[in-house]
Amino acid sequence: MITILGPTASGKTPLAAALAREVNGEIISADSRQVYRRMDIGTGKDLSDYGDIPYHLIDICEPGTKYNLFQYQQDFFDVYQMIVGKGKQPILCGGTGLYIEAVLKGYNLSPVPQNQALRNELDGKSLSELTAILKDLKAENSSNMHNTTDVDSCQRAIRAIEIETYNKEHPMSLRELPPIPSVIVGVNIDRELRREKITRRLKARLEDGMVDEVRGLLNEGIPAEDLIYYGLEYKYLTEYIIGRLSFDEMFRQLEIAIHQFAKRQMTWFRGMERRGFTIHWIDATLPMNKKVEQIMRLAASHQ
Repeated sequence: MITILGPTASGKTPLAAALAREVNGEIISADSRQVYRRMDIGTGKDLSDYGDIPYHLIDICEPGTKYNLFQYQQDFFDVYQMIVGKGKQPILCGGTGLYIEAVLKGYNLSPVPQNQALRNELDGKSLSELTAILKDLKAENSSNMHNTTDVDSCQRAIRAIEIETYNKEHPMSLRELPPIPSVIVGVNIDRELRREKITRRLKARLEDGMVDEVRGLLNEGIPAEDLIYYGLEYKYLTEYIIGRLSFDEMFRQLEIAIHQFAKRQMTWFRGMERRGFTIHWIDATLPMNKKVEQIMRLAASHQ
């Protein structure tokens, strides 16, 4: 397999599509929010980037549901086997480092049921209190499975605590999936250029109807708290639509949150390198054909 990873706004998807055209490939998305239907602009699906290239694990579940890492791992493996079975080249592409690492390493995961008693106990605690509880649990479990810096709402923190509590009580050896050998390519974008692209893209998405997209989801009857759970665009736009934030406050806070998110993505990828993964970094500003040539040379040298 070939894996293309990088922070938001680094140009991963067009690169994966250009590569797929050259190597008879199909793309498997590694994005924890693009799985949801009708959450298009806010998650940056940019489906036109794929052209005629087949893609997978996008638009596979309904907004308001809680898709998780366990489901992703199962879905990924099914799609991966199907692509390989057709004699085509699987290309994993995305920015959700936990999803990427889980499938490359073959994490042993178990589905974690809701623990209502625990939820009742945690209800009413502040985000900082919940984060402290989660940190202690992670230390007890020696867990790197959940990135504490990615817990940006009480709902997410409670779910992470629920998972860590379950794993503490139920050692994880329920289902094994094999690790997937892969050439890993990182798209390296200069920090200032990344910041500039993030701001420009946010303005463009707001002009393209992102507010109406979120308003439409609320009008479908999806609870505001469920959309806030998805973080970033859905969190801040929902808070703007329901009157908690002004437009300017929403824009300013969301812009900062996306910059912080991109920084956390890079922190995760650097952590992957420390955990033994080799990531071959290529310059995001190179012409597309040069980037594709570099990846094809790397892939050929690993065969």
